[in-house]
Amino acid sequence: MDELEDRLGPDIPSIAQPKPEELAYDLDGKLSSVLSLRTSIPDDAFTAGTLGTERGGSGALIREDGLVLTIGYLITEAESIWLFDSNNRAVPAHTVGYDQESGFGLVQALQPLDLPALELGNSGNLRTGDPVVMAGCGGRAHAVSSQIVARREFAGYWEYLLDNAIFTAPPHPLWGGAALIGADGTLRGIGSLFVQQAREGGTPIDVNMVVPIDLLKPIMAELLQFGRTRKPPRPWLGMLTTEVDDRIVVAGVVDGGPAQDADIQLGDIILGIGGKQVADMASMFRHVWSMGEAGVEIPLDLQREGDAFQIHVRSISRSDRLKAPKLH
Repeated sequence: MDELEDRLGPDIPSIAQPKPEELAYDLDGKLSSVLSLRTSIPDDAFTAGTLGTERGGSGALIREDGLVLTIGYLITEAESIWLFDSNNRAVPAHTVGYDQESGFGLVQALQPLDLPALELGNSGNLRTGDPVVMAGCGGRAHAVSSQIVARREFAGYWEYLLDNAIFTAPPHPLWGGAALIGADGTLRGIGSLFVQQAREGGTPIDVNMVVPIDLLKPIMAELLQFGRTRKPPRPWLGMLTTEVDDRIVVAGVVDGGPAQDADIQLGDIILGIGGKQVADMASMFRHVWSMGEAGVEIPLDLQREGDAFQIHVRSISRSDRLKAPKLH
């Protein structure tokens, strides 16, 4: 696989590509606003072990001055960022802001891109069955004609929660930072994950989980000014969880994180928070975050080898473990 194919991914089969004649906007013009993004992360970065030191995906140009919206895990702790347009022109960039709660990241191109910007649309009115395009960099050959298959809550094992995530199918094979373009040609979300969507009475289907664009609008000014939102950071435990047989089970702990320091162990069952029972990961996260800002002590009700007990975990801010982005 050559460097360009490695960066853009394989061509989408023509049958799955969007058809310009079926759309009410200039498809090629919109697709030109989607860029390829490559980042390098120091070997000693906190996220290097889990996310790697060389990361790649896409980003959407949202202002003609070079402001690009992407998914935050691509740029977390990045020491260098490069943007590539569909003609393989490379432009350096730097991190502007990263929001832990939504997962959005903003980067600024350091040279003119001379491309049109995608207008921010409304993700709140997307409904199941609505046609959309999931677009990576590279034009129609790297775009998927898709549709909304679900709007629902999403809880990520890394202490992440979206109240009303967007799920699309068929999925884009290079989903990280891919642009979700609505039927009116506006940007409705940014691709985050490849997951499976359960279907009643049938086998699960492959889908993309997309972060809704409406989550960006209230925080964008603060991200541009401060690099993050100004509200107090949520408490972070460094605890990876999963749901097994209607129970919340510890699947791992982050090295050197609060959960490891408190001797939380693989296989522990989480029964509740401070005596309040939690039935799923989403309710657990909400209970933890409701107890105060980062630094608050979290009483976890656990079961280990049949014994029930409580452990107090001193939370921290996740961002305290991250290297600050380099500005150029």
